[in-house]
Amino acid sequence: MWPVLMVSFGTAAFGRSAVGPYTHSRARALMSEPAAYATCVFLRHGQSMWNEANLFTGWADVGLTTLGKNEAAQGATQLWREGIEIDVAYTSRLKRAAQTLDIVLKITGQEDVEVHRCWRLNERMYGALTGLNKKETVAKYGEDQVKLWRRSYSTPPPEIDLHSPHWPGNSNEYAHVAETDLPRSECLKDTVERTLPYWESDITPALERGKTVLIAAHGNSIRGILKHLDQIGDAEITGLEIPTGIPLVYQLDEELKPIKSARSTGMLSGYFLADQTDLEAAQKKVADQTQVADG
Repeated sequence: MWPVLMVSFGTAAFGRSAVGPYTHSRARALMSEPAAYATCVFLRHGQSMWNEANLFTGWADVGLTTLGKNEAAQGATQLWREGIEIDVAYTSRLKRAAQTLDIVLKITGQEDVEVHRCWRLNERMYGALTGLNKKETVAKYGEDQVKLWRRSYSTPPPEIDLHSPHWPGNSNEYAHVAETDLPRSECLKDTVERTLPYWESDITPALERGKTVLIAAHGNSIRGILKHLDQIGDAEITGLEIPTGIPLVYQLDEELKPIKSARSTGMLSGYFLADQTDLEAAQKKVADQTQVADG
């Protein structure tokens, strides 16, 4: 069991048949919405060791900090309170996302859920910036240039050197992936184009069967799927802040179109499992931490 610090009750209360408490406001919201055919829950991983160290992370495979594990545990608690039972789960090849998913499934008593891992759900590849200190990178290249690399939709950072230990082609983790498919650098547009084929080939079939799916992944790979689901524009998607450790629930109709929730906010049809004050604080925290770059 991961050393979770912020959950004060045991996992015995979280069996797969357990249903979280309903609030009056939640009941009213559910009564006003059409019935969902399938459900997709997105969860961005908790704080990683390189997030804490203020380094560009991307495809570097680093684990969660204690805070990151706590964020995952809080997400698990919210899923239990919502009464969501997962049928199948998907995550990336990176340990920070896999650890987040593992914590959630253990705390909610759903360790028997089938888990699929794929490199196409990995975070955006930060190229030659991988492993660099964010503040030092700004000092070297200038704030405007780094902001362009980070927040523009279609401008990638410089490519990673093929001899770098952070080049995925040098890792046995990706020996099954054609070298031509492994990115040397990515912008958000590249990440979207890499992620969506897996959404269509592996995740959509489960949703077509009416399953409840959990995707534990990364800020940019999740952005790519949300862009597709809600038809969000190129300029708008770069400004979407996805907080760590807060589940985002999408209910879908039989055509797998999002059902706009009464609890949704902003450009999204889905809803975060957090009250508005906590959500805004978490989004601001992410925005403040990522003034230079995402992890």
